[in-house]
Amino acid sequence: MSFGRLERTPGAQPFSEINVTPLVDVMLVLVVIFIITAPLLASSIRLELPRSDAAQPNEVPQFVTLVVDKRGQAFLNDQPVSADQLAQSLRQSAARNPDIEVQLSADQAVPYGRIVEVMGIAQKAGLNRIGFVADAAAEPAPAARP
Repeated sequence: MSFGRLERTPGAQPFSEINVTPLVDVMLVLVVIFIITAPLLASSIRLELPRSDAAQPNEVPQFVTLVVDKRGQAFLNDQPVSADQLAQSLRQSAARNPDIEVQLSADQAVPYGRIVEVMGIAQKAGLNRIGFVADAAAEPAPAARP
């Protein structure tokens, strides 16, 4: 048996770097929590409104469609009408809801004077909100080069 010097092996050296894995895990959990709760915080204010018999929903349509075909014939809500019938129907619509909109569709071939006449009937009936309906413009064809 020999008695000699016992040598110790050097122990593990301490790390001089920070382990960021737990920090990343915590941050991801916080992000998920904020993603879930953010829409809940942005919701509208909850109110309990008082009840009243006068507060009935308005079931009157918000627009009427007025179409003028190639021949100049007027159609109100897809029903053919004469000028007098058109004026009477538009007056009734204006009496029910003065803010109702007239959506006017007219064929390209209809003379401008006929469109102005129909618009005048609508304005005399008390309907001043007139919207013009048109198709989306087609993309122009590329010009041919000589």
